[in-house]
Amino acid sequence: MNRGTMHRMMLFVIALALAVAGPSFSRAETLKPEDIVAKYLGSIGSAQARSASKSRLNQGPATFKILVGGAGTLDGKGVLISEGHKLQFMMKFLSNDYRGEQVIFDGNKVKVAASTSAQSRSALGEFVFSQDAIVREGLLGGELSTAFPLLDLEDRKPKLSYEGEKTIDGQKVLDLRYKPKKSTDLDIHLYFDAETYRHVMTTYSLRLRPGMGNVDPQLSNAGAMPGDVASGTLMSPTGGLVTDTNETVSARQQETRYRLEERFGDFKTVDGLTLPTSYKLHFSQELGNGKTTVNEWDISAGQVSNNINPDPRNFEVR
Repeated sequence: MNRGTMHRMMLFVIALALAVAGPSFSRAETLKPEDIVAKYLGSIGSAQARSASKSRLNQGPATFKILVGGAGTLDGKGVLISEGHKLQFMMKFLSNDYRGEQVIFDGNKVKVAASTSAQSRSALGEFVFSQDAIVREGLLGGELSTAFPLLDLEDRKPKLSYEGEKTIDGQKVLDLRYKPKKSTDLDIHLYFDAETYRHVMTTYSLRLRPGMGNVDPQLSNAGAMPGDVASGTLMSPTGGLVTDTNETVSARQQETRYRLEERFGDFKTVDGLTLPTSYKLHFSQELGNGKTTVNEWDISAGQVSNNINPDPRNFEVR
């Protein structure tokens, strides 16, 4: 066999091996945002079942925990009710110092109610109010709400970009960055289980540099969540709500960071729709003065009802 023939045979063998092995890149690397959204919608239910659901009510027990910056736990209840793009999200706890949260969107305006005995918003409430794209875009509550934007992309028109496959707490997920049509300072990411395409987490991150001119003063001075629980009363170590004073703000030399995570799990099928029945909120603040607080809310959607004809007063912003 001459040299030319051997060379051609070697090229043939290499080409055959490459054809059998297939491309070196993974399935996840070839995905497009529209592919993920389509598979996500299919994981919920048929197009007919999704379009038939015009309103939704989720309610169940809720627990509030202070993880960093204090200690304590409160038990209460959580309610999330939605109709189209309208939403009310509420958590109630039996404490004078921290009564819970109430967020309302009437399709135009956002309201975040006071949650403390001092008639001020909590740090979480102030963050959501200051960064209201979380509510206006229908992101809060995920598909537990009919307002969730992936259910109506034609109306929302966000910019979606696929950021690749990640591993979070041992789970492989697909990372989809969400940019609202109206600009926001938030960095928003939606995560989907790499196998089932179910939506398992949303994260909102915000970084504020010292001296930034576009900082919302309310957010800059937002109080931390109460620190300790004593005899059923939520209190800070000094006996009152921990606040970030003007002196502290002016003395900051470090970047301030906020991060809100929503986690979804325990999926069950109701009325032809597969929805999460476990919902957790995880909120952390790393303030420029070095103080860090981390809090968590755990809500069990024990009762999920579709097409419940909600009272219009649920969505009134006064």
